[in-house]
Amino acid sequence: MVDGYLEGKSRRKREPMSDQQLWGGETAKAVENFPISGETVPVSVIHWLARIKGAAAVVNGELGLLSKRNAARIEKAAAEIAAGKHDGQFPIDVFQTGSGTSTNMNANEVIAKLAGDAVHANDHVNMGQSSNDVFPSAVHLAALDVAENELLPALKQLERSFARKARGFKHVVKAGRTHLMDAVPVTLGQEFAGYAAQMALAQERVQAALVHVGQIPLGGTATGTGLNTHPRFAEKVRSRLKRESGLKQIAPPLDPFEAQANRDALVELSGALKVLAVSLTKIANDLALMGSGPRTGIGEIFLPELQKGSSIMPGKVNPVMPEVVLQVSAQVIGNDTAITIGGMQGQFELNVRIPLIARNLLQSLGLLSAATRAFAEKCVDGIEVNKAGVAASAGGTLAVATALNGAIGYDKGAAIVKKATTSGRPLREVALEEGVDAELYDATIDLRKIARGNH
Repeated sequence: MVDGYLEGKSRRKREPMSDQQLWGGETAKAVENFPISGETVPVSVIHWLARIKGAAAVVNGELGLLSKRNAARIEKAAAEIAAGKHDGQFPIDVFQTGSGTSTNMNANEVIAKLAGDAVHANDHVNMGQSSNDVFPSAVHLAALDVAENELLPALKQLERSFARKARGFKHVVKAGRTHLMDAVPVTLGQEFAGYAAQMALAQERVQAALVHVGQIPLGGTATGTGLNTHPRFAEKVRSRLKRESGLKQIAPPLDPFEAQANRDALVELSGALKVLAVSLTKIANDLALMGSGPRTGIGEIFLPELQKGSSIMPGKVNPVMPEVVLQVSAQVIGNDTAITIGGMQGQFELNVRIPLIARNLLQSLGLLSAATRAFAEKCVDGIEVNKAGVAASAGGTLAVATALNGAIGYDKGAAIVKKATTSGRPLREVALEEGVDAELYDATIDLRKIARGNH
């Protein structure tokens, strides 16, 4: 059911504005009023808005408020829109009225036109609804859909890729680094296990946020009171949407006025995506650094060689997938800032920055879904150990002297390290010269044992 995230002109099928035009006067006014970005409302929101209207028509028919004939016509028209058959009929710029009213009217007009002359855009298609409850509900459900069906599976795939490498690199000892400086040895497997754990925690954060995203404000109508809506309308529509979509998180709000007055749940989800972007930034930087060189950099791993890295330097290969992930992460963090500001802009009974939040949140979800999947498949799965590089880094770090602290004390250990550093001589040679017993040194300075620590 996922509709994708590259919304706007590049993804819409632009139909001629002639006899194929299905929208009416309110849509035309909005197109004229908002010539802002050329980017339309995310198509996934349009599809979910149509699903809501189709379910609403069926429910209103069951409740005896709408004729069975009109209910069936509206349901059929809405299903066509939800299936993407009329994407070009939604031309309104995403930077529009902050409640999404223009897009809701657009949907009402197109559905009414498709359903036939007997169907009225407001009286029938919009029955029991207001832009103030159905548009944010569509945004919530679009975000829930992409997160559940695209992002979480992509994160699980990346987690598994890191976990497989962690097992494969379990015994590969290398220098640890803190402050970008040599530290006691670790294994490459330990580092990759940490990356896998970051992706597992990212999934937990997203899933926790989705509990609240699924609480949609449907049924609140204009101000949250449910005026002009049957008391059973919202419950029945939610149940139908939940059953048809398979999205188990769809639920009633804790309070209808909370649900309509703010978009806190979407801000929360964006916050989880920002944390994910921060995690990915750390990981992508680590991999690029570990693969740097390979002869004059750190050179502990080989990243997959995907394409030429220079138009002038033959043989040069760049860490292109980490670079993609870093750029996506920066965009997601920027989107979160706009979403945070948008979430702050609710006054009294309604947040009025919903199109902005929808645009940025769905872009973040889509970018992260695509980037993490590509990161797993085109980068992490193909990483190999640079055996010479890890051997050099593991054997070269003087921080292994830390293991001698218990036997010779910190001060003496520091003096040995300083002497080895300034002279360029091997640590063992200097340690023995300073009176450390050779047998003690050899038994203590075991790189694998040091890397294992107390685990």
